[in-house]
Amino acid sequence: MTVKAFPLQWPVGWKRTDAAARAVGRFVSRGGHSGKLLTTESISIHAATVRLKDELGKMAVADDDLVLSTNLTLRLDGMPRSGQAEPSDPGAAVYWLDPWTNAPRCMAIDRYTKVAQNIAALAATIEAMRAIERHGGALVLERAFTGFTALPAPGSAGTWWEVLEVTPDATAEQVQAAHRRLAAAHHPDRGGDAKRMAEVNRARDEGLQQLGGRR
Repeated sequence: MTVKAFPLQWPVGWKRTDAAARAVGRFVSRGGHSGKLLTTESISIHAATVRLKDELGKMAVADDDLVLSTNLTLRLDGMPRSGQAEPSDPGAAVYWLDPWTNAPRCMAIDRYTKVAQNIAALAATIEAMRAIERHGGALVLERAFTGFTALPAPGSAGTWWEVLEVTPDATAEQVQAAHRRLAAAHHPDRGGDAKRMAEVNRARDEGLQQLGGRR
């Protein structure tokens, strides 16, 4: 993936939380025993990162197919290093490739004042979304994650089939179906992003023109 792990690459079109509105997170790591009590402490960068990778791993996402992007400098394995001072922007964004469609996905959180808390929140959000599938909502989960499609980097719009999340040999019917699915998630009238919707429309038009189909 071409997304950089450092510095933070915030997804295009995602709203930011004002610094004054950020909260103190409550995600913790379990520690050892102190007498009869099990101690806890605020979650570390390492523990939060492990938690996030574990949740994505349960979706069959390989480590090589994900990028965790923050304003923390990196370890040799490309993950954020613990023990650093908190950056002024504690946001965290995770990018990954869908293991079944190879479509780029992303999710970003900057609700909390510390990077580790935002990484842990990413893990918790993905865990909650996976619960949908466990309760028989596989199609609902697929549609939900469509809303987390990663936009191409500025100035590098993807091919029409990448934007529509279809194969290059897709039929006109498949192009139209993909357009309807993405429009349902990204149309501004439904709370979506206008830039993303314009990109989806462009991809549909290019695809149909190439395939000789009609809108």
